[in-house]
Amino acid sequence: MATRRPKKPELTAAADSLADAARHVGQAVSQKGDQIGAAAASELDKAKQSAQTGREKASRKFETLLNKVEKQLKKSIGEAKKSLHRVVRDADKRLQEAKKAAQANLKSVQSAAKAKAAPPKTMAKKAPLKTTAAKKAVVKKAAAKQAPAKKAAVKRAAAPKAAG
Repeated sequence: MATRRPKKPELTAAADSLADAARHVGQAVSQKGDQIGAAAASELDKAKQSAQTGREKASRKFETLLNKVEKQLKKSIGEAKKSLHRVVRDADKRLQEAKKAAQANLKSVQSAAKAKAAPPKTMAKKAPLKTTAAKKAVVKKAAAKQAPAKKAAVKRAAAPKAAG
């Protein structure tokens, strides 16, 4: 088959120009697409790098802060231990002082109890005991004598009512 040649060479030249232009436009669009893709990839790499740098920076800040807090915690624990030891030592001192005071009080109470428990050696102390017993006996006798007098007074007061 033979190719057909158009009769008008201007149309053929225009068709060829349009085909070349279409090819050039296709290549330009393809190149722009590649350039946009490369720019996007570049910007994405920059964003990744920035995020990684920011993450590393934040990580360093966090580690620094964590180390600072750990140091403060260790210091506080050390101070708390010292304070606790001081309190225990003071409590032991107070306990020893209280024991000494209690022992001194116990000795004084024991000596006072021994002094009270010792039998009296003099006869003068026994004599007042007999006099108090004699006084109690006299009081009992007086109370016994007063009781019948009260009964008689009650009987006299009751007698006029019965007569009336």
